Amino acid sequence: MRPLPAILLFVCTLPAAAAAQWLHHPTPGIPRTADGKPNLTAPAPRTPNGKPDLSGLWVPATERYYNNIRVGLDTKDVQPWAQALVEKRVREFGKDAMETLCLPLGPAVVTSPFREAKFIQTPTVMAILYNDFTHRRIFMDGRQLEKDPNPSWMGYSVGHWDGDTLVVESNGFTERTWLDWDGHPHSERLRMTERYRRLDVGHMEVQLTLDDPEIYARPWTVTIPLELVVDLEMLEYLCQENEKDRHRMDAKGPELLTTPVSAATLAKYTGTYDFKDDGGRPHVVEVTVSNGELFWDQDGIGRQRLLPFSDRAFSLSGWHVSFVTDSQGAVTHFVGQAAEGETKGVRRK
Repeated sequence: MRPLPAILLFVCTLPAAAAAQWLHHPTPGIPRTADGKPNLTAPAPRTPNGKPDLSGLWVPATERYYNNIRVGLDTKDVQPWAQALVEKRVREFGKDAMETLCLPLGPAVVTSPFREAKFIQTPTVMAILYNDFTHRRIFMDGRQLEKDPNPSWMGYSVGHWDGDTLVVESNGFTERTWLDWDGHPHSERLRMTERYRRLDVGHMEVQLTLDDPEIYARPWTVTIPLELVVDLEMLEYLCQENEKDRHRMDAKGPELLTTPVSAATLAKYTGTYDFKDDGGRPHVVEVTVSNGELFWDQDGIGRQRLLPFSDRAFSLSGWHVSFVTDSQGAVTHFVGQAAEGETKGVRRK
């Protein structure tokens, strides 16, 4: 349930960063300005052998690809059975997602803004520790990926340097994991390639390429910005102690419409909507129409397709979004429903 994580901190709600241990212990080695604040735009640090030092606590700075790793791409490039499975999982609001079941995220951990990642770098192995007790080991000792690996939750990874870019190749993911919250599946033939480039002290970029010829017609690449978390430490997070909602989720969910909603009806819903999350932070949603389909763009992070349950109710990655009209038929607001409750977004006049 991840389209609006600031509102719907669902099964993997993170502890507030301000509650971390060693609150008054500054991150060592971080350049600082004259007033003592971290200088996150200073040149990226390097290891003694001259390679970029990726060490530190990192978190994705966007949610764009976590809900839908294939956002903006043609669904015709997906095997029909797999696309039908995605729509079923969306309709069920992620009741069998890895987060809901308190299982390791697998490939989706790379795009998740809900998992902090602690990079620990050595010449022969890069370790990435996550706050849910999962981890990855990227072997840098020249070994090759196994041709027939035993499937595992987090896969197997090897890496090498291409100039100043760390290239990581991974395979061996169990097909039980999903590629995103919406539920895009993958087979055991999935091959994942990441290219990490540290831009400066506080910013890193990863280009993620996914290749699974059993399900997808061609590989595709997305780019995720990462931000360094400084002067705080990572708290452990045990999903089993926090997941309380699955038993309240409808196992079936409403059926999606098999016929398109009329262009005139969709046009009524376009516009700008304002709402506040549980913490009082404001958000803006732009609803648009393209090629007979409705799209949702929250805070400018990119469009996501709304799948119709009816001519006024739609599915959005774990949300049931209904548009409400006044007595004259004009749309006044939307209501987003989830296991935790409702959120109202008011349309600008």
